[in-house]
Amino acid sequence: MRFIIRVVVNAFALWVVTLIPALQVSIVAFPPGETLQLVLTLLAVAAIFALVNTIIGTVVKIVAFPLYILTLGLIGFIINGFLLWLTAWITSGFGWGLTVGHFWWGVVAALIISIINGIFGFILRPQAKKQRRRD
Repeated sequence: MRFIIRVVVNAFALWVVTLIPALQVSIVAFPPGETLQLVLTLLAVAAIFALVNTIIGTVVKIVAFPLYILTLGLIGFIINGFLLWLTAWITSGFGWGLTVGHFWWGVVAALIISIINGIFGFILRPQAKKQRRRD
């Protein structure tokens, strides 16, 4: 269930990022490109982004741990931008999906996606843990 929620939140965050034209990040929908195809494309790209973030992102973050310490965590922005760019590269092979105009705009887009995911993560966090602490 968490994965589905994560995919939906990622899809929403990707949609918000594509609404900002300066970031040069866009979604190429499944043909014929109607609203339903755009939503399905956003969900598919979000699922691929979640898988890339979970599998490849974890490995990269473990390997880059010394850089996290040296840069006080700032390398995380670059790694998240790389993972977003990697997702764009993977989905471009299918003829649909995410396009990122420039790597550094991808870093900014990944930062915005992280902020949106953090906000939704805070809102959607299970409340049962808070109840146990009060008892």
